[in-house]
Amino acid sequence: MNSVQLDNSEYAPFYSNYITVIGEVDLRSVLKTSLEDLITTIKVLPEEKLTFKYAEGKWSIKELVQHIIDAERVLSYRALRFSRNDATDLPGFDEDWYVDNSNGDERPIKDLLEEFKLVRKATLALFKSFSPEMLGKTGSANGSDMTVRALGFIIAGHQIHHLNIIKERYL
Repeated sequence: MNSVQLDNSEYAPFYSNYITVIGEVDLRSVLKTSLEDLITTIKVLPEEKLTFKYAEGKWSIKELVQHIIDAERVLSYRALRFSRNDATDLPGFDEDWYVDNSNGDERPIKDLLEEFKLVRKATLALFKSFSPEMLGKTGSANGSDMTVRALGFIIAGHQIHHLNIIKERYL
């Protein structure tokens, strides 16, 4: 499955940046390579960079990593529910509230990166388990319809989006 095969009706306009940032790639490939890109970029940074916030109300790199982990869990859960024909309109989540309650800055970066690897490994296994029919199933979250396959690309694009912010604003 390639990202350019997605139709923009498969996801809410809010997510279009996450789809376009990944370019023309295969889903499993981008999930694997984006994982390594984030880990390679962050694991060498000193602690003062990891907890730095470039402006009032912005997150630190550690908080961004925790946010990526939390969002991937939520989006993967949505993909699982939609793949199983669950017609429940799932609620959104307040990302700022999650970060404020995550304890991200107090956690060792090694632990955050290990957790991210495990979550991504689970995401890869989940998407590998989906048949082509399941990837095309649709569900609703926060009042917007989306397909299972779009959620996979949104997961990867969301992480790449935040890695780009880290490179542009923190490094």
